[in-house]
Amino acid sequence: MGRKPASQKKRLTAARVQQTKEPGKYYDENGLYLRISATGSKVWVQKVTIEGKQREMGLGSVDHVSLAQARDQALTNKNATRDGRNPMLERAREKNILTFDDAVGRVYAIHEPTWRNKKHAAQFLATLRQYASPFFGAKKVSEVTSADVMHALLPIWLNKAETARRVKQRISLIMKWAIAEGYRKDDPSSSIEQALPRTKREVTHRKSIPYDEVADCIDAVKGSKANMTTKLAIEFLVLTAARSGEVRHATWSEVDLETAVWTVPAKRMKGAIEHVVPLPERAVALLLEARDLHDGELVFPGAKPGRAMSDMTMSKLIKELGVDADVHGFRTSFRVWVQERTNASFEVAEKALAHKTKNKVVAAYARSNQLEKRRDLMQRWADHLAKDQGNVVQIGGLNG
Repeated sequence: MGRKPASQKKRLTAARVQQTKEPGKYYDENGLYLRISATGSKVWVQKVTIEGKQREMGLGSVDHVSLAQARDQALTNKNATRDGRNPMLERAREKNILTFDDAVGRVYAIHEPTWRNKKHAAQFLATLRQYASPFFGAKKVSEVTSADVMHALLPIWLNKAETARRVKQRISLIMKWAIAEGYRKDDPSSSIEQALPRTKREVTHRKSIPYDEVADCIDAVKGSKANMTTKLAIEFLVLTAARSGEVRHATWSEVDLETAVWTVPAKRMKGAIEHVVPLPERAVALLLEARDLHDGELVFPGAKPGRAMSDMTMSKLIKELGVDADVHGFRTSFRVWVQERTNASFEVAEKALAHKTKNKVVAAYARSNQLEKRRDLMQRWADHLAKDQGNVVQIGGLNG
């Protein structure tokens, strides 16, 4: 078989790699050597030390990897081991890196159980498929660049500003997942905003009506030919200053009629914090009426048994009655009434609307749910809606 050149003082040359036929190991540098088998096949191999143990890495066949390419890879691997990394593991991981589209599916599956709104979950997939996938969906998530993201967003950045902003946020979520998985070290969406045209985000508020007109609106709802459950749900929503989804998905297990309290679980709240709602007398009466209408778990079920009321049901009735307001706007009517007609504190009013305190210092101390103060406030609101109005309503104990 002949003498095997176990040690070489001179580096390999491209010509020597092609001309050498004798089986053996032919060393170069940085642990790299050419291995020629008894059958004549030639492959690049590198010795590396990982976690104190010497290992051998295959770098490919001579037919596909040149000497220069093998040297570059060997140097990269050596530097990786010096940094305490495992080039063998990194190489295996790189082979298995998902495309951006596949990563979208993976991230969606992770977060889907936490999304309270199925519509938003569907939009997450739809917007990324429509606006990002055509540009870089087939690329490995590790290879997506800032230029890719910018080119995807630019066509919609001005004429669909809100959609573009949400797509950017969703791309960023995918990239943060990729960083956590070790597929990349940066978020390519984080550095492009200054390169895109500046936009003025328009703040749109939900339409509301003056608080002095809310009682007339409820009267119109009561006198309409709508389904009784729908009418009860709208009045209950107004009385409690709750959001539509909180009311439509309310269950009897959340309601305590004896203590007149409705506890909305965190999973159904916008702020993901449990909200305890003190119920005025009229709200309790509405619940008793609703209980006589249905046997299911939902307080205000939809037309299909066991299914929640559609999010359009209440809105449609309000529009048909000619009321120029959104269902959500009744919360605004309530908030303005509190501000103009009561001496309730800011904290009590915000707690009644289940708004999260943005000031972290204030939030750290504001741990009381202000239940009794809110109970007085909500009863006064119910009295106002019953057209029992005076001048400025003085609510005892609501100054603090």
